Amino acid sequence: MAKIVNNVYDESKIQVMQGLEAIRKRPGMYVGSTDSRGLHHLIWEIVDNSIDEVLSGNGNYIKIIIHKGNSVEVIDNGRGIPIGMHKTGVPTPQVVFCTLHAGGKFDSTGAYKVSGGLHGVGSSVVNALSEWVEVTIAREGKIFFQRYENGGKKINKSKIIGESKKTGTTVHFKPDPTIFSTTIIDYKQCVQRFKESAYLIKGLKIELFDERTGASNTFFYHEGIAAFVKNINQDKTTLHEPIYLEGTSMDIQVEVAMQYCAKTFTENISSFVNNIRTRDGGTHETGFRTALTKAFNEYARMKGILKDKDPNLDGADIREGLTAVLSVRIGENILQFEGQTKNKLGTADAKTAVENIVSEKLKFYLNEKGEIANLLIQNALRAFRAREAARKARDEVRMIRQKITKTANLTGKLAPVQEKNPQTNELFIVEGDSAGGSAKQGRDRRFQAILPLRGKVINSEKTKTDELLKNEEIMSIIYSIGAGFGMDFNASKSNYSKIIIMTDADTDGAHIQILLLTFFFRYMRELIERGQIYIALPPLYKITNKNNIDYAWTDEELREKAANLKNIIIQRFKGLGEMNPEQLWETTMNPMTRTLIKVNIEDFTDADDRIATLMGDDVESRREWIENNVSFEYEDNFTLEEVESDE
Repeated sequence: MAKIVNNVYDESKIQVMQGLEAIRKRPGMYVGSTDSRGLHHLIWEIVDNSIDEVLSGNGNYIKIIIHKGNSVEVIDNGRGIPIGMHKTGVPTPQVVFCTLHAGGKFDSTGAYKVSGGLHGVGSSVVNALSEWVEVTIAREGKIFFQRYENGGKKINKSKIIGESKKTGTTVHFKPDPTIFSTTIIDYKQCVQRFKESAYLIKGLKIELFDERTGASNTFFYHEGIAAFVKNINQDKTTLHEPIYLEGTSMDIQVEVAMQYCAKTFTENISSFVNNIRTRDGGTHETGFRTALTKAFNEYARMKGILKDKDPNLDGADIREGLTAVLSVRIGENILQFEGQTKNKLGTADAKTAVENIVSEKLKFYLNEKGEIANLLIQNALRAFRAREAARKARDEVRMIRQKITKTANLTGKLAPVQEKNPQTNELFIVEGDSAGGSAKQGRDRRFQAILPLRGKVINSEKTKTDELLKNEEIMSIIYSIGAGFGMDFNASKSNYSKIIIMTDADTDGAHIQILLLTFFFRYMRELIERGQIYIALPPLYKITNKNNIDYAWTDEELREKAANLKNIIIQRFKGLGEMNPEQLWETTMNPMTRTLIKVNIEDFTDADDRIATLMGDDVESRREWIENNVSFEYEDNFTLEEVESDE
């Protein structure tokens, strides 16, 4: 064993990292990661600073340029960062870009009453993780310029380079390739982000230009979040024009846009706080749901649609088919998020404020628009009847399940695990009985369960909930996972840490994957959000050379492996059932050798729209999307003869 020398813990071991050194040492703490996601976070930080200027009532224009070489320039027409000397004895922009927790967002009575930033680290983090940063500020009739290099270690002297009657800040930076695994800016990601920002702020114009390709987009929406809702529902059958509600309560600004869709059996609520998406909801969403339920029930009773003896409509029934965007703006003095991220709002007053505004405004709307109100009440009543039918179906299945629990074999299909640890157990959902048989024999029984599926899974996008719960394959999945379904789903109760979809590597297998992912997205989305849904990647080819067996997952890999071999036999696997248990274990199920694809949701709105288009009833929209996005050219020209000619 190696001897540990000088293992002393005293005052000399305490390090104090000066300036931006701490950020470069632990970049993941500040931008989440050093991959593409962290790279783009730098852009969001600078643009969010410009958006904060707009939210404060200063400026209405932001331009983002992606330059050749993947540097990024962000230009706004706000007030401009103050350019005078700070009390620390250096120019104020230098304090902002070279000092952690420095900015004008800490005092609610100061420069920013409403802001997306809490920590004052955005500009300094970008500086720390960039090769260079150039700051140009138009303010007080002057144009100020300063450049920082090597992660802010080199600070060039500031200077006044001209005069201007305009105001605003321009930040031009180049991410450091020694920090990030990639510095290639993804234009599509930028489009999604800035389009969303423009929807959330009426009157804000955002221009995006990619110098590398010449691509450009301009985002400007007079209707704000009402246009956002229209965009989300563009490929769905809607029941009415978006309902727009706004107001201020308890110094909290509230905006809501909502619209109901036909033949849609789930809800889609997107919420934002100070322009930041709150993916995990929070107090503002609670207030919205409470107000919605209250307003609809009061209207239904006032109009006699609900009698005294009738129970209230449930919130889940009222929200079925609903698409809503909720945006609130909260002052820094009361803004609270839960946890380290900003994904869930914790401000208690937000619940009351949203509830007050939505209750008051929606009550007025329903009384003014009686025809639409009656239509929506009837929609909720249909959802109620369907939910009751679904409850009866669940009760019936639950009774059946209780009878077969002792056999530990769900409807004779599930091959259960031996261990009882949900943190390590895995469920393989396998296409077909043949592959299911191989998987059951080849698995590690201690922690791997197998659920074979017969035929195509029902399309949950086009099926009512009560009908869905009559489907044997769907019920097998629900009760194998054991965490509930739909509004009652709780991922923490799942019997498995990984749910792995294992299908044939052909079009039928791909279709089954899509059908299963549609079901998980609509009724067990939390599993995807927690990173618990995977797709197994079986090999395409088996390569036999004398007594040696190898596998290839792609045509390119097959070419490489077969290039220097002679007298080989190549088998193209047409399905999982062609593999014997040992082969299936070795290539696809063994945690030490397998390849799994983790399913995640990068943009909920985009995913929701794509599923609605490709899996819904609108054939014309689906055809149009396929024609615009799918290449029908035959690109795979690989043949076995090609390998033979190379031998």
